[in-house]
Amino acid sequence: MKNIIGFIRHNLTFFSFLILQIVSLVILSSYSKSHEVFFGGVTNQAAGNINRYYNNWAYFFNLKETNARLVAENAALRNRLAQDFVAFDTSKKSATLVLKRDSLEKIRKFYYYPAKVVGNTFTLQKNYVWVERGAKQGVIKDMAAISPDGSIVGVVVEVNDNYSKIMSLLHRNSKVSAMLKRDKVAGSIEWDGSDPNVLVLKNISKSAAPKIGDTVLTSPYSSNFPSQLMIGKVISIIKDPASNFLTLNVKAATNFFNLEYIYLVENKRMTEQKQLEKPEANNE
Repeated sequence: MKNIIGFIRHNLTFFSFLILQIVSLVILSSYSKSHEVFFGGVTNQAAGNINRYYNNWAYFFNLKETNARLVAENAALRNRLAQDFVAFDTSKKSATLVLKRDSLEKIRKFYYYPAKVVGNTFTLQKNYVWVERGAKQGVIKDMAAISPDGSIVGVVVEVNDNYSKIMSLLHRNSKVSAMLKRDKVAGSIEWDGSDPNVLVLKNISKSAAPKIGDTVLTSPYSSNFPSQLMIGKVISIIKDPASNFLTLNVKAATNFFNLEYIYLVENKRMTEQKQLEKPEANNE
């Protein structure tokens, strides 16, 4: 306390001058319109700068909450997409209808659920993605996983109460039905285990005559993924003279290196479709 009083006494002249300057500026701005406008502009500029810096810091620390909110909003919007509905047969009546109908007599085929990524590998031969959403939150095995921009990530292979394990496209056993956007010729998208940025599209007929830059999408034949989701673009074409089919190298549209949130997609008719896709030998 004694030091503070000594400091004030030692600098009394300076503090007196500072106080008188402030008082004089207040009086000047109060009785002079031009000075009032000038000082008002300076004050507003300073306050604006302070608020801008504060908002920037607040935005930075709220990014996590903002991302979670945007993911939830995107999931709600995806659940309104027209292609996720199929026409309802009004000529048939059923006592129980499992799938929900809308006012236009359509039933929803695909549902989207947001999920936070808690683990991800991309340097192995068999890579997986782990998300914090499980059976208690509606996840079941074989649900598709897509990125926020609509490109595909993989398929759910294991589920417990609150977490799920996804087989990434970057897995040697991963196979997804795909097609060329230009002429709808279908094949199988796989990964050869080398470059995590490059996928391989196999069994494309030579009659399709694909070109560099062609877009590759999911096909209607997939029971996991909605059709026409982005997979990537053709970057090279491998021809085998002994075969009637081509192998295409595809630049993956999904950035597997920074996955934070994804969407899990449920096909309400997947079980029915897979039952009919089983080989006849399994039914005997």
